[in-house]
Amino acid sequence: MTKFQTELPENYVELKKKANYTSSWRDRLDAVKELSNYKDDKVIDLLNNRLENDTVQAVREAAHKALVGFGQNAAKPQPHKYDLIKGTDKILIRILKSLPKDSTVADFADKLKRTRLDVYDAYEGSKGNEFMAWLEEKMAKLRK
Repeated sequence: MTKFQTELPENYVELKKKANYTSSWRDRLDAVKELSNYKDDKVIDLLNNRLENDTVQAVREAAHKALVGFGQNAAKPQPHKYDLIKGTDKILIRILKSLPKDSTVADFADKLKRTRLDVYDAYEGSKGNEFMAWLEEKMAKLRK
């Protein structure tokens, strides 16, 4: 049986900010993993929020694992069926239209990262190694 600390960590406020920081799924994942060592009602609430509302599957799965480890009855997160962020196609079309016609997928990715880091981060985190292929496919569909 794993031993958990029952008091909040000294840096709880900082970890809470990291866990809710929309522009970095890696920060959210790190915070969730660190908070999983502390069995406290505030931590459980925060982990439930990440489980239900995070856009990145890896963060949701880490929150689920921590909650189950705490003995909570948490449903296993299902992958998103639709857009992670509402209006993604509109956002991508706007960015695509702002680029020259001969732009590459790397140009598209760079512009997306500079203009909508939240969208870039969410899809990069969810798609993993397949992100650039997904973005290339989206780019081709949206250019038609």
